[in-house]
Amino acid sequence: MPTNALRVAASAAVAAALLATSACSDGGGKEKRGKDGAAQGAKALKWGDCEAPTAAEGGGQVPGKDWQCAVLEVPLDYAKPEGETIELALIRAKARDKDKRIGSLVFNFGGPGGSGITTLPGAASEYAALRDRYDLVSFDPRGVGRSAPVKCEDDKQLDAYYASDSSPATPEQEKAFLESIDKYQKACEANSGKVLPHVGTENAARDLDRIRQALGDEKLNYFGISYGTELGGVYAHLFPKNVGRAVFDAVVDPTKTSEEGALGQAKGFQLALGNFAQDCVNRGDACRLQGSTAKEIEANVIELQKKLAAKPVTGIGDRMLTETAATNGIAQSLYSKELWPLLEQGLDEADGGQGQLLLALSDALNGRDQQGRYSNIGAANAAINCADSKERPTLAQTKAKLPEFRAASPVFGDFLGWAMMSCTDWPVAGAWSTPDVSAPGSAPILVIGNTGDPATPYEGARKMVERLGPGVGVELTYKGEGHGAYNSGDKCVQQAVNSYLVDGKVPGANTVCTPSPSTSASPSPSVSAL
Repeated sequence: MPTNALRVAASAAVAAALLATSACSDGGGKEKRGKDGAAQGAKALKWGDCEAPTAAEGGGQVPGKDWQCAVLEVPLDYAKPEGETIELALIRAKARDKDKRIGSLVFNFGGPGGSGITTLPGAASEYAALRDRYDLVSFDPRGVGRSAPVKCEDDKQLDAYYASDSSPATPEQEKAFLESIDKYQKACEANSGKVLPHVGTENAARDLDRIRQALGDEKLNYFGISYGTELGGVYAHLFPKNVGRAVFDAVVDPTKTSEEGALGQAKGFQLALGNFAQDCVNRGDACRLQGSTAKEIEANVIELQKKLAAKPVTGIGDRMLTETAATNGIAQSLYSKELWPLLEQGLDEADGGQGQLLLALSDALNGRDQQGRYSNIGAANAAINCADSKERPTLAQTKAKLPEFRAASPVFGDFLGWAMMSCTDWPVAGAWSTPDVSAPGSAPILVIGNTGDPATPYEGARKMVERLGPGVGVELTYKGEGHGAYNSGDKCVQQAVNSYLVDGKVPGANTVCTPSPSTSASPSPSVSAL
C-alpha cells in the first residue's frame, strides 16, 4: 500500500513495537551472473559477530551469541552486472542438529520495507521447530535498513508528515495534503535518487537467488509473509527450477492492481474492526466501549474520528493525537487479536481526551521509537511500491474513487483512497500493473490464507494458487483473526507447515484449520503493505 496512510506493521505490543535485534558485520564476495539472471559461482559468505541494529533498522540491542551476520555484494543495476554494486545485510542462526541439517530457510517478513535483520531474532522463538533442521536466515532487502537504505525526510519532518491530515475534506486541506506528499517525494529523490530506480521487487527476487548461491544451497527454501509472498511469487516466476520448499503466509493477491489492493484492504480492515467490535459486545459489561451492537461500536469509532479531525487530543509529549494518527493506531491494533485489548483501551481513553495509547500504536506502525527516531520502513515502503506499480492516479481520478472506498470502509476508506496518490508524481516509473508469478516447473509451494486477515484478504491465497499454475500452489485455509496464520499459535497450521518444510510432506489441497477456543493468537512479526 502506498505511503502516507495505513502503512501497516504488526508488533507483539506497543512496548516492543520495534524488535530489538541485530545488524551486520562485513563479509561477502562478488558473484558472476549466468544467462538466466541467476548468480553463478558465488563466494561463501564471511559470517561474523552482529552489531547493534541501526536506527534505520529500528534500533535495539545486539542479538545473542547464536546469531551471525554477513554482507553480500550484488549489482545495483542487474542490466549492468559488472557495474556499481550495493551490499545486502544478512543474519542467520545455524541449525541445531548439524547431522540432519537440510539447508538454509530464508525469511522475508514483508512490508515492503521491513528489516529481516531486526525481525528474525525477535521472532525466532516462533520458528524453533524449524531451526532444528534449518539455518534460519533473513536479510534487509535492497532499500531497507542497512542494504542501501532509501532516505527521505528527517525525524522532525516525519513527525509533521505523519501528523498531517491524510483525508482532506476541503480545498485548503487538499492543497496541504498534496504539498506534504510533494515535499516528501522530493526529499526521497534528493537523498536517494541513485537507488530509487533499482529497489523494485524483481531486483529483490534476483537478490534472493544471489543469496541462495552464496549460502551454498542448490534450491531456495523460503518462508515469505505478507509482501514476502509477492516477492516469493516473483522469484518462483524468474527461477522456477531453483525453488525448494516454500511457504507463503498472509498472501498478497497477485491479480490486483495497487488500487484494487487498497480497496481490498479497506474491506479487510473494516471486517477486522467489525470482528473486534462483535467480540467486545460478546463480553458484555467487561467491554469498556459504549454500544450494545457491533454497528454501534463502529459508529462510535467514526464519531471519534470526526471529533479528532475537529480538535486533536493530548498525545505524547508535545505531540497530539490527530485523526490520522488515531486511524493508524486502530489499524495497527487489528493485525493481531492479541492487540485487541490495547485497541479497546486506546479508544476508550481517546474518547476521554487522552490519546497516548493510540498515538503509541500509530508510532509502532510508522517505525518511530520512544526517542523520536524513525526506521526507514516508510521510505522503503514508498520506494518499493512506487517502483513496482505503474499506477499514477490524478487528483480527479482519486476523488472519483473515494465514494467506492468509503462504501467499503467508513473508518479506513478515506485514508486508503487518498493514499493512492502517494506514487502520482514519484520520480521513477513503475514496472507493472500486477506481478507475474506463474511458475511452471516449480516445486510445490504451500499457500496459506487467513479468513480474518485485514491486510491481505483471504481471497488472495486462492488467486496466488491459480497464478502460480497447475501443480505448484497448494492452498491451506486458516479460519482465524489477525495478519498471517503460522504465528497465530494454531497447531494445525504449524504442524502442516513444519511437516512440509522439515519432512517434505505436502498437505492435502484445500486443507482447513479452525482454531480451538483455547488457541492464543500471537501477532505475526511481519509488516505488510500493498
